[in-house]
Amino acid sequence: MKKNNIITILALVATGIIVMTGCDSKRQPGKIYMPDMAYSRALETYSLLNDTVFTNNPDNLGHEIFYNRKPVEGTIKVGDLFPFTLPFDSIGYKLSAEVKNPLPPLEKKDLAETARLFNINCAICHGATGTANGPLSSKIGAIANFTMPQYIAMADGTMFYSINYGRNNMGSYASQLSKKQRWMLVHYIRTLQPKAAAVTDAKPAKSDSTMAKKDTVNTKKA
Repeated sequence: MKKNNIITILALVATGIIVMTGCDSKRQPGKIYMPDMAYSRALETYSLLNDTVFTNNPDNLGHEIFYNRKPVEGTIKVGDLFPFTLPFDSIGYKLSAEVKNPLPPLEKKDLAETARLFNINCAICHGATGTANGPLSSKIGAIANFTMPQYIAMADGTMFYSINYGRNNMGSYASQLSKKQRWMLVHYIRTLQPKAAAVTDAKPAKSDSTMAKKDTVNTKKA
């Protein structure tokens, strides 16, 4: 048998094998050379991490895929506000006074929604009017009365800090409220506070002592 005939026979056999293994069913795909490239090993959002496939331990990677369900550090999702990066300590609390509210004043539609959020999350302690008379205020104690001077003077950033991290008896609401909702609540709390008394530049007129003495003399003469 000639060499060319042998090569032809081998080529036909290889082609037949490929056809038979790659098209063995109309319902099933053929054999895949690199399955990881065709089908991703998906992970359900709230499922437990499988130690043989995924891991959240960066020190023990092995052959597993590292995944910790957290966004890449320094990234911001589309439409989200700038991150609040101050640390949860006395220094961060002090620096929070310099942070400005990134949201404009609430419009009518936003005011109604924020009032709903306040009544659900805050009014149980602070009361619907923010005067520390909520149903739990007598049981917990030391509830902030937003109408008091110290809270009227409190900076927006400091108020957000307390909502974000928690303060004294109040826990953090970062998991219950989005960043935008927390800033909206700061605006809403301002609407519950009394307006500062108007300060006029007009100075009271000084009495003329000379004229007063003259009037006294004239009165005595009369």
